[in-house]
Amino acid sequence: MPDAFLAKLLPQVRTIAREAGQIVLRYYLDGIPSELKADGSPVTTADHAAEGVIMPALHHLTPDIPVISEENHAAGLSAAVKSDFWLVDPLDGTRSFVDKTDEFTVNIGLVRGGVPVLGVIYAPVSGEMFAAAGPGTAMQCVKGRDKPIFARRPPAEGLTVVASRRHVDEGRLTQFLAGQTVARELRSSSAYKFCLLASGQADLYPRFGPTSEWDTAAGHAILTAAGGSVLTPEGTPLSYAKPDFRNGDFIAYGLR
Repeated sequence: MPDAFLAKLLPQVRTIAREAGQIVLRYYLDGIPSELKADGSPVTTADHAAEGVIMPALHHLTPDIPVISEENHAAGLSAAVKSDFWLVDPLDGTRSFVDKTDEFTVNIGLVRGGVPVLGVIYAPVSGEMFAAAGPGTAMQCVKGRDKPIFARRPPAEGLTVVASRRHVDEGRLTQFLAGQTVARELRSSSAYKFCLLASGQADLYPRFGPTSEWDTAAGHAILTAAGGSVLTPEGTPLSYAKPDFRNGDFIAYGLR
C-alpha cells in the first residue's frame, strides 16, 4: 500500500530538485572556477547555490526532519540525525560539471530507519528526472511526461554492467565479473548509474571504494522502488546513518 506521507512529499521534492538544478545549469552555462575541499574533491559556487535552495526548502517542508547535505557536512554544520533524515547532494558529479561533460545531477533522498524510502535525481542538462516514493512508484520524467520504470532481469545475451567513469578499481571489477557473462560495460558519472538500473537499461553496478551516503540515498530509493536492490559484498542491505555517513563497497542490482 502506498505511503500517503511519502506520496504527498514527492511532488514538492521534485519541484525543489528542479529549481536547484536550474540554478546549477545557469552556473554551468556561464562557466565558473572550482576550488578543492580538504579531501581533494572539487567544489564550485554552483554546489553552494544549489544547497542554498534545497536546505531551506526541505526545512520548510518537513521542519522536524534533519537535513544532511554534502557541503554543509563538509563545513561541520550537520544536524544530529533521527530515524528520518534527508540526504542531499546538491551537485553530484562536480568533476563532470567542471570538465563540461554534462554528467552531473541533483540528488535528494529521504531515509527512514536506515532505509532510503524516497528519492529524486535530476539531470539539469537533459532535464531528465527520476523519482520514487516507495515500492512500485519509480518513474522517469522526460520533457514533462512521467512514465513508470522497472528494473529488468538480465537478458540471455548477458549483463550490462555500469561503472564509474573516474572512480573505479579495474582489478577488483574484473575479478568480481569473472565467470559472469557480460554483454557490455557502460561508464557514467554521478548517481545516474542507479537510474540506468532502475529504468532497465543496465543490470549491475559494482562499486569498490568509498562513497558518501548523500551520493547513494536517492538512487538507492529509486532503484529499490523499481524492483532492484543495493547490497554489501556480504549480501546485506546497504544501511544508512553510519559514522561520518561513509559507505563501504556495495553492489547495486536490477532484478536478480
